[in-house]
Amino acid sequence: MLCVVFAPTAAGPGIPEIKAYLNGVDTPNMFGAPQLIVKHLRGVVGAGSREGRATGAHRRVPGELAEPGGSGRHRLRWRWLRYFDNDRDRRDLITCGASSGVCAAFRAPVGGVLFALEEVATWWRSALLWRTFFSTATVVVVLRGFIEVCRNGRCGLFGEGGLILFDVGDVAVRYHAGDLLPVTIVGVLGGVLGALYNHVLHKVLRVYNLINEKGRAAKLALALAVCALTSALLYVTPFAVPCTPCDPAFGGACPTLGKSGNFKRFNCPEGHYNDLATLLHATNVDATRNIFSTGTAGEFRLDSLLIFFAVYCVLGLFTFGIAVPSGLFLPIILMGSAYGRVTALVLSRFARIDHGLYAVLGAAALMSGSMRMTVSLVVIFLELTNNLLLLPITMFVLLIAKTVGDAFNPSIYEIILDLKGLPFLEAKPEPWMKDLTVGELAAAKPRAVALQVVERVSTVVEALRATRHNGFPVLDRPRPGVSELHGLVLRSHLVAALRKRWFLPERRRTEEWEAREMFSSAELADKCGGVDELEISPEEMGMYVDLHPLTNTTPYTVVETMSVAKAVVLFRSVALRHMLIMPKFQGPEISPIVGILTRQDLIAHNILGAFPHLASKRKTH
Repeated sequence: MLCVVFAPTAAGPGIPEIKAYLNGVDTPNMFGAPQLIVKHLRGVVGAGSREGRATGAHRRVPGELAEPGGSGRHRLRWRWLRYFDNDRDRRDLITCGASSGVCAAFRAPVGGVLFALEEVATWWRSALLWRTFFSTATVVVVLRGFIEVCRNGRCGLFGEGGLILFDVGDVAVRYHAGDLLPVTIVGVLGGVLGALYNHVLHKVLRVYNLINEKGRAAKLALALAVCALTSALLYVTPFAVPCTPCDPAFGGACPTLGKSGNFKRFNCPEGHYNDLATLLHATNVDATRNIFSTGTAGEFRLDSLLIFFAVYCVLGLFTFGIAVPSGLFLPIILMGSAYGRVTALVLSRFARIDHGLYAVLGAAALMSGSMRMTVSLVVIFLELTNNLLLLPITMFVLLIAKTVGDAFNPSIYEIILDLKGLPFLEAKPEPWMKDLTVGELAAAKPRAVALQVVERVSTVVEALRATRHNGFPVLDRPRPGVSELHGLVLRSHLVAALRKRWFLPERRRTEEWEAREMFSSAELADKCGGVDELEISPEEMGMYVDLHPLTNTTPYTVVETMSVAKAVVLFRSVALRHMLIMPKFQGPEISPIVGILTRQDLIAHNILGAFPHLASKRKTH
C-alpha cells in the first residue's frame, strides 16, 4: 500500500535509477523523503518474500533534500546545506550512499567502494575515491558497534553471524587439475543461467508494466497474488521431499527448534529433519548461511536442491517488479548457491573442493552472469566468506560467467533501464553511428524553437506552454539582416524571469547590475514550479523580457558534419544536457543554428526509429 499510494518510485532495487542519475539523467521523485521512509519501513523481507533487501534505501536522500530544485514539500533549507547546492556534490553524495548501502547489506566496505566504481558511477575522480571509502569505513564502525550492543539476540536477528556474514575461513582450499572441469562448468552454467534469467525477467517485467498501467488497484492485486503464490509454494513444496534422519554427531543441534539453524524439523518425526524446509523456512541470510556451510556434503539431497532452485527462480522472477522495495542480490546468490551444490553432487567424482565452497562459486557465477560485474564481486565475496584462498578460483569463475553472459544479452540493470525508458548513455557508441552526421539527425527532428535576446513575454510563454524543452537557443541581431547565436537559456530561468515579473515596456537590453539586483543564485537554481502556475495579464503579455543576462553565452556547439559517434562521446564525457549544432557555412540567409540535440536524441533505438536503414548495418557490425 505504501508503494502504491505514498511512494510508487520506492519499488524495486533503485540501482538502475542511481546509475541513470549518475549518468546525467534527471529522475524526478526518486530521491526524496517519501522514498526514504518507504524503503526503511518495508516489510517484504520480514514477510518472507523471496526478494533481497533493497540496498538502494541507504543511498538516496541527502542530495535531494539539500538541492534547491528537489522535492518542494520535503526540501530542507538549512544554511549549511548550501555546500551541496551543486550537481557535482549531489552526485558525490549519492555515489557515497550507493557504496554505503552495499557495505551495510554485505559487510563489505572495500567491495562497496568498488561496486560504486564499477557499476553505478559514470564519472570518477580521486577525491570521490576517498569519500566513498570514508563512507564505507564509517558504516563498518557503526555496524560493529551495534553488533556488540545487540549480542545474545537483544535486537532480534540483527547481528547474527557477526561482521562476516558467511564465514568459511576455516576451510583449507587446495586445488587439483581435476577441479578445473567442475569449476569451469559452474562458470559456464552461471553465464547461461544468468542470461536466461535476464531474458525471462525482461518478459515478465513487460507483462507487469501492462498490468501496472491499469492503476493502483491492479498494482495492489498483483502484489497480493504474488504474496499468495509465495506462501503456497513455501508451505507445500517441503512435503515433496522425504525426511532425513539426524546424524548422531550433530547432537542436540538436530532437529532445530529455534528461529534459525541447519536442521528444521517441519513435518518430520522426532530425530529427523526436512532439508528443503531448512532452506525455505528461513530468512534469506540464514538460508544462504545454511547452503554455504562447509563439511555438509550429505546434508542436502539432490532433489531438495533442485526444488529449491526452481522455487527461487519462479518466485524471484515473479516477485521482482511488484510494488515492493526489493533487491536482486540475495535471490540470485541463493539460486547460484543451489546450482553450485547440485554441480558438486552430480560431479562428485571430480569435485574435491568442499560442497559449501561450490555453493559460493555458483552464487558468484550466477551474479556475474546476470549483473556482469567482476572486480567488485570478487572483493564482495572475499569479504562475505573471509577465505582468501578462494580468490583465484572465484576470479576464474567470474570471468567465464561474464564472458558467456555477454554473448547472449545485456546485464539485468541495462534491461531495467531500457524498460523504464531512462536514456542511459553507454561509454562506447555503436559502430554504425559513425555513418550518420549530427546535421542529418537534427533534420529528422522538429525544428528547434529559438528565442531572441529581447523577446516578447507572449512569445516566451507560448514557447514554454507548447514544448517541454529544457533549453532554448537564443539568437541576436547585431545589425539588420544578420543573425548570430547568442547562447542557450534554460527553461527554469525563463520561468524565474516570468515569476519575478522582469518585464520591460520597450525593447531594450538591461544592464548586468539590474539582473543581479533582481535575481539571487538560489532563485535561478530553483527548478520548482511551471509556467501554468503563473498568472500573466494581457498587458504584461505585450511587454518584453531581456534574456541576455540569463543566457549561457558559451554552450557546447558542434558542426553539422560531425558524426553521431563523436557527438555521443563528447556528450557523455562532458556530462552535457544540450548540444547545439552549427551550420558548416555562415551567411546572411543561413540560420545560425541547425538544431539542438539532447540525451534522448542520442540513444541508439531512438536513432534507429528515425533511420530504419541503419538497423541492417547494426546487424552487420
